Amino acid sequence: MTKVSKRVTICAWAAMSPALTCGAAYAQSSVTLYGIVDESVRYMTHVNKNGDSSVGLGNGGMSESRWGLRGVENLGGGWSTFFKLENRIYINSGQSDPTLPFFNEAQIGVQSSTYGKLIFGRMPNVLIEGITIGGYGSNPWIPYDFSFQPEVTMSGGIWTSNQVQYQARAHDVMLSVAYAFGGVAGHTSYGSQFGAAAAYAPNGGPVNLGGAYEETRDSVNGSTAKAWTFGASYTWNQTRFALGYIVNQNDAGFSNFANGPFTAPVLAALKYTDFSRRRMILGGITQQVGAAWHFAANVWRTLQDGKTSAQDGSAWQYQLVADYSLSKRTDVYLEGDYALYRGDLIGAQLQGVNGVGLAQKGSQIGLMTGLRHLF
Repeated sequence: MTKVSKRVTICAWAAMSPALTCGAAYAQSSVTLYGIVDESVRYMTHVNKNGDSSVGLGNGGMSESRWGLRGVENLGGGWSTFFKLENRIYINSGQSDPTLPFFNEAQIGVQSSTYGKLIFGRMPNVLIEGITIGGYGSNPWIPYDFSFQPEVTMSGGIWTSNQVQYQARAHDVMLSVAYAFGGVAGHTSYGSQFGAAAAYAPNGGPVNLGGAYEETRDSVNGSTAKAWTFGASYTWNQTRFALGYIVNQNDAGFSNFANGPFTAPVLAALKYTDFSRRRMILGGITQQVGAAWHFAANVWRTLQDGKTSAQDGSAWQYQLVADYSLSKRTDVYLEGDYALYRGDLIGAQLQGVNGVGLAQKGSQIGLMTGLRHLF
């Protein structure tokens, strides 16, 4: 999540009882406290049907604030066990994000330097894994931007519960496969999700390319929602070019996925159940200037085939970002976005992952400035 963290080395056995002491017979463990504190002031137009504007502190900035614990125990022979617990917070109120579980990521697993990593719990789904390891997501130097990052919406909200995921790397190829258990008695497939992601991602190489496929089953009736993506990025000197394509396709009956971040009423409010197919093309240019400056220009084009003709829609979305690092841990930024919505995509959630989309007219302007600190 962040490369800068505070590391506390502990001996787990010694912590259990004063009578026990650390020794060479016990594997060494470490626990890392990490997080992001990000706050912004955001201005937006057309936030209601009267066409009014709003300005105020956001629930986060270019990244949602979070804190977490990561731990690892070295078992020897290239093997180790690990865990991760992470909570998302609204920094301006101090409350945990009410749209997500208290520990939005909760994982335990085992890994090998040779055979890869096996993870159990709640974690990112393989669709967003494909975008990230493929290297074609927007603003790659920023921990995920939920205020305006439309490809996050197309990934189905990023996280899936009750999941088993295997990750491996062989030379320059990365692979991730996953299955989430539905847990519905008598209907094994109901509420389940499976998928796979792969990428060619050489360390230090100029080209990254990847893709993913994911299939989700409705928790009540077993209807299917399918999604897939592919894309690539190319870095020349300090300039990165990226291009990607994402498709969502829903059966008529799909309306509920208990393993995801949204309940059935929220899915309906986000208009996620309005379409039979939705396609997005995304592209961007990122320019690094020296060690401190990052600039980015991004564009997203979305086409929606509704379950009825009244639910058809389309959108153009544009974004400019300027980010300056005050230190290795702290940066300040300016962000501006402009969107054109048509048809059923007016008021849809195509800006990030939190809450219902605020656009209530055919166009919307957003401006944001913020301060972010990583620890």
